Amino acid sequence: MTGHQEQHEKEAEAIDAINKKTGRNMPQAIGTAVVLIAIILACLLISVDLFVYLVVLFMMLALWELRVDFATVGLHIPVVTLWVCSAATLLATYYSTHHIVAMTVCVLVSLLLVAIAASAKVTFGSRLSLAVADKLSHTDAGARLESSFNHEQGEVSHSRLSHVAVSMFTVLYIPLLASCLIMPLTFNNHPVAHAIMLVFMPALSDTGGLFAGAWLGKHKLSPRISPKKSWEGLAGSILFAMVGSFVAMFSTYEPSVCVSRWWVPVIAGVMIGVAGTFGDLCASMLKRDIGIKDMGHLLKGHGGVMDRVDSILLCAPFVCVLLWVAGM
Repeated sequence: MTGHQEQHEKEAEAIDAINKKTGRNMPQAIGTAVVLIAIILACLLISVDLFVYLVVLFMMLALWELRVDFATVGLHIPVVTLWVCSAATLLATYYSTHHIVAMTVCVLVSLLLVAIAASAKVTFGSRLSLAVADKLSHTDAGARLESSFNHEQGEVSHSRLSHVAVSMFTVLYIPLLASCLIMPLTFNNHPVAHAIMLVFMPALSDTGGLFAGAWLGKHKLSPRISPKKSWEGLAGSILFAMVGSFVAMFSTYEPSVCVSRWWVPVIAGVMIGVAGTFGDLCASMLKRDIGIKDMGHLLKGHGGVMDRVDSILLCAPFVCVLLWVAGM
C-alpha cells in the first residue's frame, strides 16, 4: 500500500468518525449549507422582497414534509389550505401597513379555515401515499416501535378532533413563527441586517453547538430526546451566536447604533443559543413521538427543510421582540 493510499484511508476514517460523532454526513452538510447561504445572500442583495418569497417557498416545503410525517401515523393535515393560509399570512405581514394587525388577523382566520378543512379530511391524488411509503422505507423499525402511535398491535385510530388539533398546531408552528421572521424586515429600514440576525445567527449557533458537542461534549443535555445534545454543545451554541451577533451588528448597523446597543448581541447570543437548542429538542421529540429519523430528505446532510429551520423558527419571536425593544 502506497503512502498516498494510507493517507486517503486515514482521512476517510477521520471523516467517518466525525460523521458518527455529529450524526450527519458532514461533507454533504457543508456543501448544502454553502449552497443555501449563497441563495439567501443572493436574494437579500437583489431584493428583500425576493427573500420574503424564499421564506414563503421554504415554509411551503416544510408544510409538505409535515404532511407526510403526520400521515405516517394516520394524522391528516390539509396541506393545500395550509399553503394558501401560510402564504397569505406571510405576505400580508410584510406588505400590509399594519403588520401586527395583519399577522394576527391572518393567523386567526387560518386557524378557523384549517380546522374546517381538517375536519373534512379531503385528500387529492396518490402522491401522498407514495411519499408516505418512501418515508416508511427510510425509517428504522425500532423507532416505529418507540412511537406513541405505532405499537406491536398495529396502528392507533384517530378521532376527527385529533386531525383538527394537529392541523391547528401546524398553523402555530409554521405560519405564526415564520411571521416573526418577516416582521423585523419592516423595522427601521434595516431589513438586510435583521434578516442576517434572524436566519444566520441560529444557523451559526447550531454549528457552534455541533462542533463543541462533537469535540467536548461529555454531559448529556437530554439523553432520551436527543442523545447527541450536551451542555458543552449548548455553551458552544451560545458563544458562537454571541460572537456572530457582534460581527453581524458591527458590520451592518451604523457605528452610533453599535455603541448605544452593545448589549443587544450579548442578549441575542444567549436567547438564540437557548431557544435554538430548545427548538432542536422540540423537533427531536416530535420525530421520536412519530417514529421517524428525519422530517424529510430534501437537503443532503441536513435531512428535511424542517430539520434545518426548526431552531430558526423558534428563535424568530425572541429575536423579533429583542430588535423591537432595542429600537433597531
